[in-house]
Amino acid sequence: MEFTPKYTITPKILNNIKEITRITTDLNNKKFPETIKIELEKRAATLSVHSSTSIEGNPLPLTEVKKILEDKPENIKNIEKEVINYNDALIYLEKNSEKNFSLNNKLILEINKKVLKGLFPKEKLGNYRNIPVVVNDPRTSKIVYLPPDVKDVNDLMDLLLSFVNKNRETLDLTILSGIFHKQFVIIHPFVDGNGRAVRLLTKLLLANMGIDTFNLFSFENYYNKNVTKYFENVGVFGNYYEIADKIDFTNWLEYFTDGIVDELKRVSKELEKFSTDPSNSLKDYDRKVLKHIEEYGYITDSEYSNLTDRAKATRALDFEKLRKLGLIKRKGKGRATYYTYK
Repeated sequence: MEFTPKYTITPKILNNIKEITRITTDLNNKKFPETIKIELEKRAATLSVHSSTSIEGNPLPLTEVKKILEDKPENIKNIEKEVINYNDALIYLEKNSEKNFSLNNKLILEINKKVLKGLFPKEKLGNYRNIPVVVNDPRTSKIVYLPPDVKDVNDLMDLLLSFVNKNRETLDLTILSGIFHKQFVIIHPFVDGNGRAVRLLTKLLLANMGIDTFNLFSFENYYNKNVTKYFENVGVFGNYYEIADKIDFTNWLEYFTDGIVDELKRVSKELEKFSTDPSNSLKDYDRKVLKHIEEYGYITDSEYSNLTDRAKATRALDFEKLRKLGLIKRKGKGRATYYTYK
């Protein structure tokens, strides 16, 4: 038995794939300073965290999400925990984004555990669901979809994973990632956290698209722009056993590839904007700061004053610039303030 999704490569999908290839090639042929890449990686991660948790109803604005990720507060509410959990899962996936990784049940279960850490009883994490679930329309609270029975979840996930790993070298990666995304939602393997888990895992598949997409890419942002449209496209309606053979992935793949193009264009514009902004380029005095930290592990304002003739207020701005670029971090307070690599 195999999972054989039904879909058609429409002119729209084909044009989107061509556009994805064009933009990817264009980005690969350009050289950008490391400082720009670091800043955009940080922005993309924050945007991904905010967008994906917002899709699930988290009310925290982007500015608050950014603050939480920077400060990592200890006593937090569940909505803040969701943000930190998603970010932790992103960091974990980055370590598993090498080209030859295998998408497997163990990895999927681990991602769900990280997404729901502290939000769900520990003993209920680490396994696919063992109770029936239903999908409700968030606007009316009425049941719109009955996912597969518990007894079939493991087998359906195995078939999906077999399809993905078997076709990774032969099927266009955007098509493969899109099919995985929707079929995962259809199977609904977890009691909770399905949406966040599948967006993280789809991001992992897309990390091998040809550019450094894992660190610069936030396709979740596209879905968060119109959550209703996302749910309408990724979801299905009715009883799984009555509709399984009739599900067509074509419309979803058009929408999914639209999102990839939209995000690649955003990344391309951001890179151009940052690369032409003189405030993002490193000067000789910036390099002196970084070199000193490299040699001694830290630098103070007093030590910096011995390396340059820049005024005290200007030196403070220099440190702030490097901090905002994500290159250094501030420690201590007052006269005991010093800076180290971030």
